[in-house]
Amino acid sequence: MERLFLTLGALSGAIGVGAGAFGAHALRARLEPRMLEVFETGARYQMYHALALIAAAWIAGRWPGTWSTASGWLFLAGTLFFSGSLYAMALTGVRALGAITPIGGVCFIAGWLCLALAARTG
Repeated sequence: MERLFLTLGALSGAIGVGAGAFGAHALRARLEPRMLEVFETGARYQMYHALALIAAAWIAGRWPGTWSTASGWLFLAGTLFFSGSLYAMALTGVRALGAITPIGGVCFIAGWLCLALAARTG
């Protein structure tokens, strides 16, 4: 799990930087300010949780187990649901996609709690 989560975290970080740059440069003139803000929120949270996924990789290497594995998968799912739904909503204008975003937020919270349990019980 350590190498997988580290790889996925690094790739997610690269995508997050690319998304941030895309938002700042290519989308600024194309999206209304509110939707640009939504897109930028997705990129920001993707970057935070790319780092969290790297932390999960470190914890999985140090204290392997159910909690560290769960934290990594939850951070990945959170990124897909939270950031992914915000990117899709900003780019398509379909505001109903915002209903998916809280699922990602719950995954993020659960991921952090699992990471804490992994560190505590490891």
